[in-house]
Amino acid sequence: MKGSDRMKHGDIYGLHRVIEPKGVLPQTALKISNAMGEGDVCDNEILCDVETLNIDSASFTQIERQAGGDKAKIAEIMKGIVDERGKHQNPVTGSGGMFIGRVRTIGGALKGKIDLKEGDRIASLVSLSLTPLRIDAIREIRSEIDQVDIDGQAILFESGLWAKLPDDIPPKLALSVLDVAGAAPQVARFVKPGDTVLIIGGGGKSGMLCSHEAKKRAGVEGCVIANTYSEADTANARRLGAADHVFAADATKPVEILRQVETLTGGRLCDVVINCANVPNTEMAAILSCRDRGMIYFFSMAVSFTKAALGAEGVGKDVDMFIGNGYTRHHAVHTLNVLRENPALREIFTELYA
Repeated sequence: MKGSDRMKHGDIYGLHRVIEPKGVLPQTALKISNAMGEGDVCDNEILCDVETLNIDSASFTQIERQAGGDKAKIAEIMKGIVDERGKHQNPVTGSGGMFIGRVRTIGGALKGKIDLKEGDRIASLVSLSLTPLRIDAIREIRSEIDQVDIDGQAILFESGLWAKLPDDIPPKLALSVLDVAGAAPQVARFVKPGDTVLIIGGGGKSGMLCSHEAKKRAGVEGCVIANTYSEADTANARRLGAADHVFAADATKPVEILRQVETLTGGRLCDVVINCANVPNTEMAAILSCRDRGMIYFFSMAVSFTKAALGAEGVGKDVDMFIGNGYTRHHAVHTLNVLRENPALREIFTELYA
């Protein structure tokens, strides 16, 4: 890897890394190549030394439950996924996460074309579910924030997104926020002044970011409602102060959520519902809470498209439903600026994730 002339050229989207089945993109593939030795890295790939993985919340929750909370078992499951698939894509949830690390090698075809140099510390902005990854050792598992410190390496394709870590935000805090960077910018698009907005999972990481953005966009005439589950998330949502109302209830029990929303809205229900829950079977809580011709944004990776589509049909709800896109133009800058402009949010996130 000492010269671009010794490096082969890969497909912009990483098709050359797909082992099984051939012809699909890396995210869809069951197995991809995570070979990263000399001669394996293409001249349009970026090789990174990985420090920390931020596992998607739905994925980590599922793995932790499967492992019974045992960290050695969590490590075994994670390594097993990567050994089998060449990437960290949870076979149950289908989701991954992201990493922070240091750039080791930039392919010759990319040098001078991107604002990056070898040695830069970056966060990946594409899912681990499509990222070639090798885990040599798992050093620490922080279950409370879904982060895992490792020794290993990863590849970013030419089309892959990344962000240099900012100087004014600690790296692990930045990683936690950038992992859900697509959420708040989408809320900024969807919520209008005067809207009534429900955030399901409003005390979690993406939920608090969305609560901030929803209140900012809905304004003084709007109303933001945060549904939480655990005592800790409820306390965090109330401490943040972005929601006009915070209530704790199990979002897998949709009628309970509906009754609460009916009471808080005088029966009008919500113009916009944002689902940030990290467990399955919360689709109907979002659907029932939304008014006819309202809008639902499913950011959670635990959401089932089938359950949402057929569930809305089954209860006769005429609502627009959007699947959360992890990428929104300038989403990294937008989300990091949310931390900068909201001291209460940054304080909570620093305590939880830094």
